[in-house]
Amino acid sequence: MEDLTEEQIAAFETQLRALREDLVAALSDARTDTVELSSAQGRVSRVDALQQQQMALAEKRRNEARIRAIDAALRRVDDGAYGECTRCGEPIGDKRLEVRPEGPMCLACTRALGG
Repeated sequence: MEDLTEEQIAAFETQLRALREDLVAALSDARTDTVELSSAQGRVSRVDALQQQQMALAEKRRNEARIRAIDAALRRVDDGAYGECTRCGEPIGDKRLEVRPEGPMCLACTRALGG
């Protein structure tokens, strides 16, 4: 597997920054308000509202985790280590980074860790 070119790294950096902006915007738009339990609301409606709230909270946690991963990837860009597996040091490969540009490890190391 070959190292990434400067052009590829610049393109991935642009993609990472855009993805980060999208996720931050999604977080600011997310509704995770506490569900009010009113007696006027039916039981099914309350259960549905609680389920929606839990789904929104789970999505928020996933987005926050992905933003942290993107921030780490951008630090690797700044350090000149982007595209290198953080575990074994081998090139990650552009095909894998196209799927998950913030990915810190090559496929072999990800699989070895059960990912």
